[in-house]
Amino acid sequence: MARKPKGRPISGLFLLDKPQGLSSNAALQRVKRIYGAAKAGHTGALDPLATGLLPICLGEATKFSQYLLDSDKRYLTTAKLGQRTDTCDAEGEVTEEKPVPASLSREQIEALLVEHFSGEIEQVPPVYSALKLNGQPLYKLARQGVEVEVKPRRVRIHEIRLLALRADEVDLEVFCSKGTYIRSIVEDLGLLLGCGAHVSVLRRLQTGPFHADQMMTLEQLQNLAQPQAEEAQNSIQQRLDALLLPAWAPVSDLPRIQLEAAEAERLQMGQRLRVEDRLPDADEFLVFNRVTDEFLGIAERDAKGALKGKRLVSTA
Repeated sequence: MARKPKGRPISGLFLLDKPQGLSSNAALQRVKRIYGAAKAGHTGALDPLATGLLPICLGEATKFSQYLLDSDKRYLTTAKLGQRTDTCDAEGEVTEEKPVPASLSREQIEALLVEHFSGEIEQVPPVYSALKLNGQPLYKLARQGVEVEVKPRRVRIHEIRLLALRADEVDLEVFCSKGTYIRSIVEDLGLLLGCGAHVSVLRRLQTGPFHADQMMTLEQLQNLAQPQAEEAQNSIQQRLDALLLPAWAPVSDLPRIQLEAAEAERLQMGQRLRVEDRLPDADEFLVFNRVTDEFLGIAERDAKGALKGKRLVSTA
């Protein structure tokens, strides 16, 4: 008999401004504990050094986390010139130091960004990363002194802008596809400049449709979770729950369809529905119960044009 999970069956999406120095999993666990949620997951880890947008999925929203994992991201980063580190960021050990060219100019950097970091590019992920080899994260192997060959991967840089150039620092804004390592961009830029570089600041501003102006800090969330003068626990929960975006927020751009109660029941039982005349021109759909307006999940069009469930939520 399966054990009943501890916690509330609360579902929704919380947009966290992850603080520096905290791992993504540690931040996730704090949000989960504040909400008393039975289930939670994040949608793309940020390094402890990094701050910014970390969407936290609670309950049934975890079923749609992959859509955010696969989405484009936007970052602000500061590259420290003149030093390379073993982790390609400020948390690592300095492995090489070289003087920054005195003649370095904005025009030179911008030309390199256009030539080497625009459109589809090939990059080698850092050895200190969460990518796995034979089930082991690369960073664990690196800490054990195990030498591994990290294969290059294709990623897409939609936009990269030079924001500022100081004596030994460069500020960049990067809008990129999933799987892009900002640390690798900075490492490669440093090599092209001949002086080396590493990430000293990294902040995520966007994940898919969500932006920095929507997020909230852990401190703000914790303050809202504090009871006010004999306030009942359910009042606190209502205040916290009001902060959540709906479970379907990660896929809110999909077209919606309404099903009658009997149709909704059949879909949830795994049956296909012949409702082609009501389907928009798309392959996937957000499905709702017309009577209750309850969200049922994502359905898709099969090879014969019928509607079938793809990722349905529990409505018990």
